[in-house]
Amino acid sequence: MEVAAKLAHLLPHWIEHNEAHAAQSEEWAEKARAAGLSEVGEQIAAAAEAMREANRRLERAGEGLK
Repeated sequence: MEVAAKLAHLLPHWIEHNEAHAAQSEEWAEKARAAGLSEVGEQIAAAAEAMREANRRLERAGEGLK
């Protein structure tokens, strides 16, 4: 399989996978905050946002394949 075709297949999978992790991370960030672990929650929430930023970059990469 050529590189572009393989990437066209992989990018959506990576994005979906990252989004699932980001959503789960946000749930745990809220649980940490509720348990009085505000800094832990903030760091987990920041990690979730970083995953979403990675997805935005992966989406832009996918646009380059069109």
